[in-house]
Amino acid sequence: MKQKIVLAYSGGLDTSVILHWLKTKYKCDIIACIVDVGQQENFELIKQRALKVGAKKVYVIDAKEEFVKDYIFKVLKANAVYEGKYLLGTSIARPLIAKKVVEVAKKENAKILAHGATGKGNDQVRFELAFKCLYPEAKIIAPWRIWEIKSREEEINYAKKYKIPVPVTKEKPYSSDANLWHISYEGGILENLKNEPNENMFQLTVSPILAPNKVELIEINFKEGIPIEIITEEGKYNLKKHGGTKIIQILNKIGGRNGVGRSDIVENRLVGIKSRGVYEAPAATILYFAHRELEYLTLDKETFHYKEHISLEYAKLVYNGEWFTPKREALDKFIDATQKYVTGKIKLKLYKGNIVVVSRESKYSLYNLELASFDKTSKDILKYDQKDAEGFINLFGLQYKISSIVKKK
Repeated sequence: MKQKIVLAYSGGLDTSVILHWLKTKYKCDIIACIVDVGQQENFELIKQRALKVGAKKVYVIDAKEEFVKDYIFKVLKANAVYEGKYLLGTSIARPLIAKKVVEVAKKENAKILAHGATGKGNDQVRFELAFKCLYPEAKIIAPWRIWEIKSREEEINYAKKYKIPVPVTKEKPYSSDANLWHISYEGGILENLKNEPNENMFQLTVSPILAPNKVELIEINFKEGIPIEIITEEGKYNLKKHGGTKIIQILNKIGGRNGVGRSDIVENRLVGIKSRGVYEAPAATILYFAHRELEYLTLDKETFHYKEHISLEYAKLVYNGEWFTPKREALDKFIDATQKYVTGKIKLKLYKGNIVVVSRESKYSLYNLELASFDKTSKDILKYDQKDAEGFINLFGLQYKISSIVKKK
């Protein structure tokens, strides 16, 4: 009986050539696993392509709602942003794709897993750490690290030689990766830091310069850190009735037409190489902004400040592919505890790439008008006597006063 290899398959040049190469080199049955995380591809066409290249069997798995519920909402609750700009669009999809590959492998009793990530990037780590955590007894094959092909031109020649049915066209001036949460662009002309991205590259957003000359209002309702409803000028969409996928798609559309959600960053890859990434993430940008505004309102100071440290750690963890680890599970418990009272409404206005708060509302709001106001006197249990500040300042400043006296001596 032939051995089986389960390949994370996208249908592009890389994974199509890899599928053929694996079958030829290892004389195994290749099972292609295609995971829909919102990349809006023709999955039937991709399935047929895999079969033509030589796949014994093809799985097409719709994982969009799972992606939203178990992955996107977790990074949102964590406020996880890598190096201040990157909203983890590709990073957070990889563990889910890997999980589906493992599920297929176990169902098919396959002991070998393969992926198409290169030896220079982050995705090889993300796929393989997930594989090791979920299926430690499986063997992993990463063709880009071991085969004789060294360039895209050589891949194209390989595809032509073996009549692999992939659309081989003039090379794009960049590479891209899309899912429900974002689209990324890197490589090619973007590797020269002097080059501004071409406007025709962007697929989700218009340039802020070309966005409408009018404000668009949107309201987002959260329950325990999760967006459960959005109210737009076109209607209402709630999580229970329409699902998380629909909510994100609507926000991508609204944010995109208002020029919201672009970023350009020179980031630190896990392998130690600096690389430039250009990203479009309209829905992610809006939801992160609104969620953080609600946390400003509902979290006490010390929890809020400590959670900022956790957010950075969580972002690094996701970026580095450490999703299926005890550390991530432990951090989730802390984050979920902080989200217990992150419930309320944030109303925003979008205008030419900008997001501005219109109003904030929560039954758990820690903002107290009497305490905050310079024009009112607090009463009852919240009574605040300004005279009390003198003793507080004396104690708070004592260490600095002592230090100053000693230095002067």
